[in-house]
Amino acid sequence: MILTIDIGNTRTKIAHFENNSLKKLIAFANENFIENFLKYFPQIEKTTQTVLSSVGRLSEQERNWLAVNTTLLIITHQNELPFRNNYETPHTLGIDRIVLAAGAVLAFPKQNRLVIDVGTCITYDFIDNDDNYLGGAISPGFGLRYKSLNDYTANLPLLQLEEIDYLVGTNTNKSIHSGVINGIITEIDGIINKYKELHPDLTIILSGGDTLFLAKRLKNIIFANSNFLLESLNALYQYIIENDKKNSSRL
Repeated sequence: MILTIDIGNTRTKIAHFENNSLKKLIAFANENFIENFLKYFPQIEKTTQTVLSSVGRLSEQERNWLAVNTTLLIITHQNELPFRNNYETPHTLGIDRIVLAAGAVLAFPKQNRLVIDVGTCITYDFIDNDDNYLGGAISPGFGLRYKSLNDYTANLPLLQLEEIDYLVGTNTNKSIHSGVINGIITEIDGIINKYKELHPDLTIILSGGDTLFLAKRLKNIIFANSNFLLESLNALYQYIIENDKKNSSRL
């Protein structure tokens, strides 16, 4: 059994893999990690492999608990990766973006790949067909855009993402929804088109919590998988283990 754990900005997701097959997926808010973990995995054993990717906050006590009660691998900038990190400041590249880039390289070998992850933030990561990670972009996700309109204005309400079928907002709420939702759709399609001008053979991977909402609205053909980060964690773990075996055999 392998558990891949993604600590995001607002939520924790855990996937259970057996023989590289996803068996169970759980998610909970970023609080009471140990209590929530044991609620879903009460019979955890020390031999259970856990792979951790964290951009959110996991306390030292919680990390130590995982290390004591499971066989823990924490993904860091020091891990061997299936791509060359050509970011100008490689140690500032988010661990989640590293994992997504690794997953794209392992799942779609020798292709020009653009990974778009839509969560608290929208991240864009480009890896070329020679497995060079070149960078990308970061912009606010749905929740941040709704919240900023409420936080930084006197009268605009705080709204939540919902289905819409209009461009023209005929009242304040509809105008906010149109601006946020149609704005993000136009942003993503526009950025994809810019990348396609440079790389017509581009493979596009859409991931994150709002994948299903966006996939049916984007004009561009994409590979949509809301669990791509968790699956990428599993693939990267297998890659690291295999490379460790190869390196040991050379000694």
